[in-house]
Amino acid sequence: MEDFNTALAISFGVIFVAELGDKSQLMALTFATRFKAIPVIIGITVATSVVHLASVALGVGVGAALPTGWIALVAGLAFLGFGAWTLRGDKLTDEERRKAERTTRSAIIAVSIAFFLAELGDKTMLATITLATQHGWFGTWLGSTLGMVAADALAIGVGRALGRRMPEKAIRYGASALFAICGLWLLLDGIRQLA
Repeated sequence: MEDFNTALAISFGVIFVAELGDKSQLMALTFATRFKAIPVIIGITVATSVVHLASVALGVGVGAALPTGWIALVAGLAFLGFGAWTLRGDKLTDEERRKAERTTRSAIIAVSIAFFLAELGDKTMLATITLATQHGWFGTWLGSTLGMVAADALAIGVGRALGRRMPEKAIRYGASALFAICGLWLLLDGIRQLA
């Protein structure tokens, strides 16, 4: 049970932070201007559950095939990369904005499809794979899914309350710093295991 709780807490925290300032939050805000918040959140949850389940399966497979010291080193480097990616920031492209605005199908289906496609290869998917190499699959899957949904729900709520004026730069710098700290910790752990 302790491993589940650890995987849940770490995955929730890492993915919540990774999602701050991500294009998925911008998509969530865009969809929330067209549809009610609850169907948007349901759509996000459906897409995230599927993408993160595949991510966890891939991560568990990699974790079983490689020694943990090397996994920690690669994960540390990946997290440093995620920090740089987060620092660079994401922008919603005009095409992504148009798709979100012109959708006339069911809000849940539209949001699910859009988020599924947007998350393939995104840093939250890659972070989930990385986390699953070191923690239990179910806790990682549940924590990463809840972390992403919570961050996007927060964006919808804060965006509506503040009229879409969020301190993007501060969020981006804070999230990037947290990724860097996690990356350095993982690198040190990997070096310790290999020594």
